[in-house]
Amino acid sequence: MITLIAAIGENNELGKDNQLIWHLPEDFKRFKSITSGHYIIMGRKTFESFPKPLPNRTHVIITRQNKFAPENCIVVNSIKDAVEACPKDQPIFVIGGGEIYKQSIATADQLELTKVHHSFDADTFFPEIDLEKWHLDFEEFHTKDEKHNFDFTFLRYSRKNK
Repeated sequence: MITLIAAIGENNELGKDNQLIWHLPEDFKRFKSITSGHYIIMGRKTFESFPKPLPNRTHVIITRQNKFAPENCIVVNSIKDAVEACPKDQPIFVIGGGEIYKQSIATADQLELTKVHHSFDADTFFPEIDLEKWHLDFEEFHTKDEKHNFDFTFLRYSRKNK
C-alpha cells in the first residue's frame, strides 16, 4: 500500500524555501507514529531539509544527481524505482516534496493529511485532491492551543474503486 502523508494549508500549501511553514507538535507525533518502522520515499530536497535522517525508517531518496549518496539510504532516479526498492508486503509512505507528491498521487492507495486551517505564503504545494476518487475514512479536528498556533484536522482518505 502506498500512502502519501503530508501537512497542508487551506490552499494545499506545503512549505516555503524548503521549510515547513508551521510548527504542530501533534502532527510531528502522528507522522512519527505512522511512519516509524517503514520505508519513506522523498525527494532530495526534502531529505536535505532534515537536520539528520529520521530514526527507525528506511529512506528512499529520488534525485537526478548521480553523486548523491547519503549513508544508509537508498538513492533512485524515479518514483517507479523508489516503489520497486521497497518491500512489496509492507506499507510505503511518500513524504514529499511537492513534485514527488504530484508524481505519486495517481498510484497512491491512501492519503494521511493534516489540514492546517490557515492560508500561508508558500512556494510548494500538494496536488489537488479529486474527491470523486477519494473516500474520507477518518477526520479528527484539533483547536489551536499553547503549543499549536493554528486549528488543524487529521484526515485519512482511501482511493475509491481501486
